[in-house]
Amino acid sequence: MKNNSRFLVAPFFISGLAALMYQVTWQRLLFVAFGVDIESITVIVSTFMLGLGFGALLGGQLADRFPDRIVRFFAGAEFLIGLFGLLSPHLISVVGYATVTEPLAVITIANFILLLIPTTLMGATLPMLVAFLVRRNGNVGVSIGSLYFINTLGAAFGAFTVGFFWLFYFDIITTIYCAALFNFVAGTSVLIQFRGGK
Repeated sequence: MKNNSRFLVAPFFISGLAALMYQVTWQRLLFVAFGVDIESITVIVSTFMLGLGFGALLGGQLADRFPDRIVRFFAGAEFLIGLFGLLSPHLISVVGYATVTEPLAVITIANFILLLIPTTLMGATLPMLVAFLVRRNGNVGVSIGSLYFINTLGAAFGAFTVGFFWLFYFDIITTIYCAALFNFVAGTSVLIQFRGGK
């Protein structure tokens, strides 16, 4: 990366870290509604994949239509993910309680729709920052490769540390709140560094 674009490394690493912290903790919360079986794991993984894909399309369209607002959109997405994160323990509990007597299909759809919101926002962040970097250095391959590597590294670190260490010292709710804090830090730091993309 060139110039001050290197400052995107830490925020996007943190963003990937938070995303996998959510995946691990939300999966454990949803085990209450689904039970620990292949169906519950399938719902979580498929929701994340669909949300990331749909969000990538949405983020790309926003970046094309509003090139001067890319950084603000990224920060806004991070803030909304963080806000959802703070509310997610309560929301998942409410949805689980409301659908506990419903058929598995209803429970699946309800939780699928609930988690599709934050995962779509997560998916929108990569194309936004790719478009931002392309405008700065003109190299699509470097922009995509660098950001994807950084975000994936953060995600891998998040999955490993939360799954094997973090939850031994902190409970699920505290972990979710920490992930939300990471989202707020990522959004705020990018906003401060780039002043809305100018």
